[in-house]
Amino acid sequence: MRFLRFKRWLTEMKQCTPLIELVVFEEVRRHAGVDAAHAYGGFMGQLTAWCEHHQIPYQGIPVGTIKKHATGRGNASKEEMIDAIRSKGHHPTDDNEADAIALAYLARELNGSTKEIAQ
Repeated sequence: MRFLRFKRWLTEMKQCTPLIELVVFEEVRRHAGVDAAHAYGGFMGQLTAWCEHHQIPYQGIPVGTIKKHATGRGNASKEEMIDAIRSKGHHPTDDNEADAIALAYLARELNGSTKEIAQ
């Protein structure tokens, strides 16, 4: 069911924001266990099928690349990531939100976008 809920959530996001130009995500290359690997594979399958169906390009970016872009170190800690994003004027509630904002900055740079990232 979680994969179906994820697909439904993607569709709801598209309805709220019909002009999705690109989907970027953390590309995980190492998993803590078999269950995590299976879950990641399931979500990846749903995401790529959904993007292909809607003709939306998608791009995975390794976690270390995101951290290096944000902090200068590919193995930055959660607190270093939060601090790096705070230095850009954002107020992330946790490390997950900081990672997502960092990913948005990197994706914007890689894809030549001039759009602002919401505070």
